[in-house]
Amino acid sequence: MSGEILGIVGFGALFVMLAAGTPVAVALLIVGFVGTILLSGFQAAAYTLSGQVFATVTIYELSIIPLFILMGNLASAAGLSRDLFDAAYRLIGHLRGGLAAATILGCAGFAALSGSSIASAVTMGKVAYPEMRRYNYGARLATGSIAAGGTLGILIPPSTGFVIYAVLTEESIGRLFMAGVLPGLLLTSLFLVAIALVTLISPEEGPRGPSFDWRQKLSAVFRATGIVTIILITIGGIYTGFFTPVEAAGVGAFFALCMLVLRGKCTLPTLWQVSAETLRTTGMAFFILMGANVFAPFVALSHLPATIADGMTGLALGTYGTLAVILLGYVILGMFIEGLSLLVITLPIVFPLIVGLGFDPIWLGVIMVIVLEMGLISPPIGVNVFVVKSIVPDVKMETIFAGIMPFWLSMVIALAILVAVPDIALYLPNAMFD
Repeated sequence: MSGEILGIVGFGALFVMLAAGTPVAVALLIVGFVGTILLSGFQAAAYTLSGQVFATVTIYELSIIPLFILMGNLASAAGLSRDLFDAAYRLIGHLRGGLAAATILGCAGFAALSGSSIASAVTMGKVAYPEMRRYNYGARLATGSIAAGGTLGILIPPSTGFVIYAVLTEESIGRLFMAGVLPGLLLTSLFLVAIALVTLISPEEGPRGPSFDWRQKLSAVFRATGIVTIILITIGGIYTGFFTPVEAAGVGAFFALCMLVLRGKCTLPTLWQVSAETLRTTGMAFFILMGANVFAPFVALSHLPATIADGMTGLALGTYGTLAVILLGYVILGMFIEGLSLLVITLPIVFPLIVGLGFDPIWLGVIMVIVLEMGLISPPIGVNVFVVKSIVPDVKMETIFAGIMPFWLSMVIALAILVAVPDIALYLPNAMFD
């Protein structure tokens, strides 16, 4: 059996295992290990398994994952996410669709602390949904804005998706974080435009909320200075070069802990819950990376990436035609496979192919993350949709999926803009390092 055929069989076995409910990391480890045995022998497979697992857990840059996860959990426990929503709520809640817009802004702000789309959706959903329903918002706009806003968690830095992409491709985490800032702001703006259009067409979806006087607005803004300060310190420190990304994560976690203490919420049960959630999420991320680093050598040994690259070249689709086909494939696969899992499974094949077409690998990281975001809210397995469903069990799934469509189309527009103007993603990282 040739290496290419064995590679295809390996991918088939991987997808069968995933469909059967096997954890992604376990499936990657099994297929990578067995495939390497068949291609290079047991000794090489054993060396790959032990060496790659050890190498993964000793990568210094990966300490950014638990630190940023800890920062987000501490910030959530301190009530910083609520402060951010309240500030946006009091500033723009009186506008038509203002509460939905406040939810998007709250998600964008919390994304700069958590790096997780699910955490952003859960945290802001619990805060925002009761307010929107209180003022008779339509279920479609209310749930759609929460599900879509949560996806900003893996685009706006710090982003777990960027960290995993950087480790798998050996790109700079700092450059990827900076590359996500302007596209994150672009996508946030497009989400706000989508809300404006929805409420223009169907005013009943987003009635006006309450009005507040300037004293109440200033009070809410003042309370939100805590989260804004942490964001400025971490992201600003990385941009100016004062902190490395890992150092920024540590500093951010320290300041989030300080806010927890200052607000009188630093109790043993809270610290236990924050620590347990941080360890659980970190363990899952590291386990997936271990599996990916065992699976990737098997894919390389099979020569499948080179064969696929030659096949795509033979189709004569052109540079952007090939890119479009690959991105469409990601959107389709993202409907069935969780985003980060899809990234680690496919990147060994896709990365060399797209970079070989002449695309910048940092820009590609941003594009990949946005496509993964689309999968998070795409039927039938949109993870963020199921997260929102768990928060609002009285709303039907089809209602939530209908609500996310304007935001899904906004992502398509964002992709088109970034493909047409790649400097939107590359300006900050180039300015930072040049």
